Amino acid sequence: MLTFEQMITESEKYISQHSSPISDTLAWLERQTHLRTNYSRMLSGPEAGRLLETFSRMMQPLRILELGTFTGYSSICLASGLAPGGRLDTIEINDELEDLIREGFARAGLEGSIRLMFGDARAIIPTLDDIYDLVYIDAAKKEYCEYLHLLRDKVRRGGYIIADNVLWDGKVWSSERDIQTQSIRAFNDEVIADEAFKSFILPVRDGLNILRRL
Repeated sequence: MLTFEQMITESEKYISQHSSPISDTLAWLERQTHLRTNYSRMLSGPEAGRLLETFSRMMQPLRILELGTFTGYSSICLASGLAPGGRLDTIEINDELEDLIREGFARAGLEGSIRLMFGDARAIIPTLDDIYDLVYIDAAKKEYCEYLHLLRDKVRRGGYIIADNVLWDGKVWSSERDIQTQSIRAFNDEVIADEAFKSFILPVRDGLNILRRL
């Protein structure tokens, strides 16, 4: 009989084998992220990436905001579903990644549909004039609650916020007390108590909290 860990591995293998392959650009970007950065675990990866692309294609949003570009994998997935004339705004704090990010966007043919900004998202969000159909949060975990407050009036009614890493390797239901774990717990608690949103946590990869703005 398979152990639980073996079952998870076999499940992931089966799912991968029976899902559409990722694009050559995303495969290239995944390799380059492993080769050219020290934090490849931060990559969204095929499982979450396919979900983000599917969600975006279903919505066909005109405006998407992303907090935490990293090397641009999730940006490409999200921007692939933009409506004609749409734009994705993405904010990254580490400008040393710019060359890799822009090369990935160019390979995907999306450089004209993505506006890349560098800096602290908490400072940039209040300067944005757009109202967004979809927001994806995958930035500093200890700042998730602040992002939620800043985004409240930046998401249209009926629009969505997707927050990544909300299960935090299972630490959110453990006795862990580090600042990142406590911050994500606080975010999940605040979301479920906020009457402005309907939410659901999807246990894909490290957990996605999907919020619909009422």
